[in-house]
Amino acid sequence: MTKEKKKEILHKLYIELVKLQKEVISTNLKLLVILEGRDAAGKDGTIKRIIKHLSPRETKVVALGKPSDRQQLEWFFQRYSIHLPVSGEFVLLNRSWYNRAGVEKVMGFCTEKEYKSFFTEVELFEQMLVDAGFIILKYYLDISKKVQEKRLNDRETDPLKQWKISPIDKEAQKYWKDYSEARNEMLLRTNFKHAPWFVVNADKKKSTHIALITHLLSQLGYQNKDKKLLSHDYELVYPATPENIKEKLY
Repeated sequence: MTKEKKKEILHKLYIELVKLQKEVISTNLKLLVILEGRDAAGKDGTIKRIIKHLSPRETKVVALGKPSDRQQLEWFFQRYSIHLPVSGEFVLLNRSWYNRAGVEKVMGFCTEKEYKSFFTEVELFEQMLVDAGFIILKYYLDISKKVQEKRLNDRETDPLKQWKISPIDKEAQKYWKDYSEARNEMLLRTNFKHAPWFVVNADKKKSTHIALITHLLSQLGYQNKDKKLLSHDYELVYPATPENIKEKLY
């Protein structure tokens, strides 16, 4: 696909996203999209594309930092709960409560007891949200070790990307295998019928944006939907089934 063609498709997808937001607002939907993934997988860039032409009043991006001393004493899901969408709102979580099953597990930021109890609690928590009318879409952006290394190196040399550098990033390559195992365990145990996971091959940024947005829009109903535009399968997004986790993930 040429650069011009990608730009054309992305513009059409922006129009569809605006249609979707109009539906969310007019019907008081509570839409929650969770983006997880490897370090440097492109979560920030993908979110920027999704929200580019959306209303800032009804669209919220949440990217929480390290919990405070007080937050460490709270119920684990408490600091996330206050950021959930209200009726008519679209919220995107740039990382989420799934930090516990990923970076916290790998880097030893939680106890084994906390890690194990997370899997019981998260199923109940997300079921409760769905029962309360929330729509939850969960995406895991996956990249190869080689691509991750290149992107992390780019952050070191690009003066416009210095804010992205973190101590955790520096450990990403060292703990590649551990992150892979934690990712697989997380996807296998939290791919719920009421809130399923979708994996995105994110090695190519522009293709990733098109494929993920197309998939997101195809999962939701709204007025004047361009079904032909959204019928294209770019083969970069797939359900987190045991077979796909075993055969397709890096």
